[in-house]
Amino acid sequence: MASSIQPRRYHPFFRFLLRVFAAVVLVAILWSLWVTHEINQVAHQDQARPADAIAVFGAAEYGGRPSPVFHARLDHAVALYQRQIAPLVITLGGGSDKDSGRTEGGVGRDYLLANGVPLTDILAETNSFDTEQQVTRLAEIAQSRSLHRIVVVSDPTHLFRIQALCQDAGLDVYTSPRAPLGNIDDLDLAQRYVHEILSYTALRTGLSDAFLRMEGKSDD
Repeated sequence: MASSIQPRRYHPFFRFLLRVFAAVVLVAILWSLWVTHEINQVAHQDQARPADAIAVFGAAEYGGRPSPVFHARLDHAVALYQRQIAPLVITLGGGSDKDSGRTEGGVGRDYLLANGVPLTDILAETNSFDTEQQVTRLAEIAQSRSLHRIVVVSDPTHLFRIQALCQDAGLDVYTSPRAPLGNIDDLDLAQRYVHEILSYTALRTGLSDAFLRMEGKSDD
C-alpha cells in the first residue's frame, strides 16, 4: 500500500517573515539599481563652466606627496584653472595623528603651487576628515567669501554623493570628474560602487557613515 507524502506546511508567521524578507531584498535591489544609475549619470558628465571657485576633494597623501588618485584630481583642477574656469582653487582635507602634521588640503596647496597656480588663488582647508565634513567646510567658505557657483572635482563615482551633499548644504555646484587612471579591475570598481551606494543610503536614512569611511588615508 503506497504511503501518501504530505507537503510540508509552514507556520503562518514563518510565511509572513519570508514575504517580508523577500520584499526587503527586492526593495534593496531596486534602490541599489537606482543609485547606480544616478552615480553613472553624474560620473559621465563634465559640467565645468565659469564659476567662482574650483573645489578639489581630498584623497590620500603619502609623506607630503599626493596619491595617484589625489594627483589626478589636482591635475584636473590645474587644467580647469588654466582654462580660467574660476579664479580660486580650494583644496579640501585634513590629516590624522600619523601624518606628521601634513594634511590633504596642505599637500594639495603645495602641488598646485608647484604647477603654476599662485598662492593668492589657492585656499587650503585642513580640518575635515570625510566627504560630509569637507562639504560642510566648503559651505562655510562659500558663505564667508560670497562664492555662489563652485566646480567640484573628485572621482567619477564619488561625485553623485558630493552633489547631493552640496545641494543639501545649499551650494550651487557643477561636477567635474578627474581623468581615469589606467585600467580599473572589476573588483575595485565594484567596491567603489558598493561604498557609494552604502554611503548614500546612510546619508538618506540619517545613519552615520563612519563605519563605511574609505576616505582619509585610503586611496579613495
